[in-house]
Amino acid sequence: MSAIAFAQVFDGPGHPIRLREFPLPDVLGPGETLVALRLATLCGSDLHTIEGRRAEPTPAILGHEGVGEVVRCGSGRDELHTGDRVTWSIADSCGTCSFCTDYDLPEKCDHLFKYGHATTDDGFGLNGTYASHVILRQGTRIVPVPESLSDELVAPANCALATIANVLSHVPVSASSVLVQGAGLLGIYACAWLRDRGVEHVFCADPVPARRELARRFGAEPIDYDASSDERQDQIRQAAAHGVDAVLELSGDRLAVMEGIDHIRIGGVYVLAGMVHPDSDLGGLTGERIIRKCLTLRGVHNYSPRHLEAGIAFLDRTAGRFPYTDLVSPPIPLSRFDEALEASAQRQWLRVAVTPQESA
Repeated sequence: MSAIAFAQVFDGPGHPIRLREFPLPDVLGPGETLVALRLATLCGSDLHTIEGRRAEPTPAILGHEGVGEVVRCGSGRDELHTGDRVTWSIADSCGTCSFCTDYDLPEKCDHLFKYGHATTDDGFGLNGTYASHVILRQGTRIVPVPESLSDELVAPANCALATIANVLSHVPVSASSVLVQGAGLLGIYACAWLRDRGVEHVFCADPVPARRELARRFGAEPIDYDASSDERQDQIRQAAAHGVDAVLELSGDRLAVMEGIDHIRIGGVYVLAGMVHPDSDLGGLTGERIIRKCLTLRGVHNYSPRHLEAGIAFLDRTAGRFPYTDLVSPPIPLSRFDEALEASAQRQWLRVAVTPQESA
């Protein structure tokens, strides 16, 4: 008889999430890897799905942020060994289509598969991280985790941190001043990475005082939201007389875009990564404004495998410098998933962790 895995299954908004068993396969296909989850974190996108603010196929095992141990591999994964602690790219790509080869955008592969975004009828069904096991596919980049990094530090890396690695690849290395809009997990990672890169002035704008204070602990100069828009501009111009070299939109708030453009110097860069939702009409933005300021606008969605590798290396390099352990909650047993959802709603942590282990 096959061994059994278990997972929390989502049947759609308004339906209770249910614990279900899945048989583990006796045989894996070429390049496939069976991983036992050690810890997963609840991403905001999954919370939006559960609330009905975005649509995903059901029934599904949600979750894409995680860290686990290799159980066994199919042929062609000779670099991996049983017991290896690993994380993996959020998406599986074919490696042969134009997006994977000519355009260097494997995250937009013609045959893209995203973990936590597929039904339980797809493959073996174990496609998300709110489970005891996940089965990784052949085109998924699997990255070893350094022993120096705890599970809590690593779990969110294959979403938020790897996305920030992609975002920052579009910020000129010469930048000395950057405005980060939003102090969620994306924004906090961006502040830390920019400071580690040597950016002299990293400003962070967020309307929530506690998040601005957290950004300060990760190297940012918080923008005072109790001040007027003119006073906020003055705060930035005292350090960057012509405006900042780059602005990163990580808040998801379309109304932040116009103020962001006010703060960019002529010839600057605006990278947009937070507004992955329908309420993102930029009606106040004109082509003339972009042209006269000679702006570069860049949209970023997800990331390439190299960005995940860069993210893990960044964590390993800076683990002793920034308080990453304050970003993720103590783990809650997966069997008590409702408690994890409650904890996420309270917003005490930027990420709430779950684990298959009942002793958590």
